Amino acid sequence: MTRPWSRQPTPATFLGGVAVAFALAAAGAVLFASLTPLLAPGLAIRTIATLLGGAYLVYLLSRSAERAGRVVTVAAWLIGAGAAALFVSPLPLFLVCHAAMIWLIRTLYFHGSIATALLDLGLAGIALAAAIWAAKSSSSVFLAVWCFFLVQALFVGLPADASAKARSDDLDDQPFERARRNADAALRRLTANVHHLGE
Repeated sequence: MTRPWSRQPTPATFLGGVAVAFALAAAGAVLFASLTPLLAPGLAIRTIATLLGGAYLVYLLSRSAERAGRVVTVAAWLIGAGAAALFVSPLPLFLVCHAAMIWLIRTLYFHGSIATALLDLGLAGIALAAAIWAAKSSSSVFLAVWCFFLVQALFVGLPADASAKARSDDLDDQPFERARRNADAALRRLTANVHHLGE
């Protein structure tokens, strides 16, 4: 019997990232409408950025096969978010801190090379720029959050690194993978024969 915690997580996909972006954007818009009567707009945005950053952290960890260090990662994120809330006064710098924490988590759990990590850093910068542009041009929290996380969803398209390829090659050597490839090849031959007879 397979234990639930031993199952491999569903890998991150672009469409999954789009769905997460929409959900976070909707949550951000609802939170902003709920918090602005109670808090100053700047404080409301800080609160929303922290909550959505935490939700995105949970999403990333749920899509990573790496199990080591999760408790430490969550603790480090909480400390970083708390430090940003206490010591970072300018709102743009506060948002940069949260974008940087997202990048660090993805680097730790999804990338194995410096080159890929640097590409992801550029992606995080583009996501933040897109969010700022959307906020200034539309004054919409929904569109700002949507643009930010929609660009972030592109991280799954970054080139695979050598360590990931090595892990894939190791899997290919396993008996189950060999059997699956043989079955796929047999199915392709059968399909080709049926197509040929149909002609």
